[in-house]
Amino acid sequence: MDAALRSLLDWYAEMGVDVPNVPPAKPVRAKIRPLAKTASRSQPASPQAAKSNTHTAQLKAPDLSKVRTLDELREAMQAYDAGALSDTARQPVFARGNPDADLMVIGEAPGREEDIQGKPFIGPAGQLLDRMLGAIALGEDDFYATNVINWRLPKNRNPTAEDLALCRPFLEKHIELAQPKVLLLVGGISMTALTGVTGIMKNHGEWQDVTIADKTYPTLPLYHPAFLLRRPELKKDAWRDLLNLREKLLSL
Repeated sequence: MDAALRSLLDWYAEMGVDVPNVPPAKPVRAKIRPLAKTASRSQPASPQAAKSNTHTAQLKAPDLSKVRTLDELREAMQAYDAGALSDTARQPVFARGNPDADLMVIGEAPGREEDIQGKPFIGPAGQLLDRMLGAIALGEDDFYATNVINWRLPKNRNPTAEDLALCRPFLEKHIELAQPKVLLLVGGISMTALTGVTGIMKNHGEWQDVTIADKTYPTLPLYHPAFLLRRPELKKDAWRDLLNLREKLLSL
């Protein structure tokens, strides 16, 4: 056990969380070749940067019927005109981690750091998520992360129903291509977008079923790390949910 994990577990204990012995991690499959890097699509400010949600709702849905690989999906996302979203974002935020992992982590929307680097969960909340997953012996090779929204929202506002509908085809194709065994929905927006269930406070840690392309995935909602940073007293619940996730992964 490395020093960072030991320190995190000690911190949980100080918070009053009963910390059991963490089961050893399953052998990690060999790393697959990372997806090829593609140039960022940085766009200058546009007079239409403040397009309305009505315009977003009228955008043509992406045609992903011929997309067969994650590389092709990334290229389709980069080429897609997402209206106000892509006008005000530096680039689409695609994924990070191991696309061959059993666990797919789905967050809400990119923030500033994610917008700059084109990867999800790399800001402070993402760093906490890494530590949380590390506490159950999951490293970056053991999960694959993306978001329900692929572009940074103007002024970091909450996504609308139109925003979620716009990005939904990309998310469903992403899940279909990655073929994880378990989905982890991080935050209430992600939970509602994929399950239709509302209320993360009462539904965190409760397994749901999500069906994409005729395949059903066991799905666990989890408090968003940014929420836990504001409500540290809820970390006890998050710890129990993480152990629940670990048990499911070990049973596969």
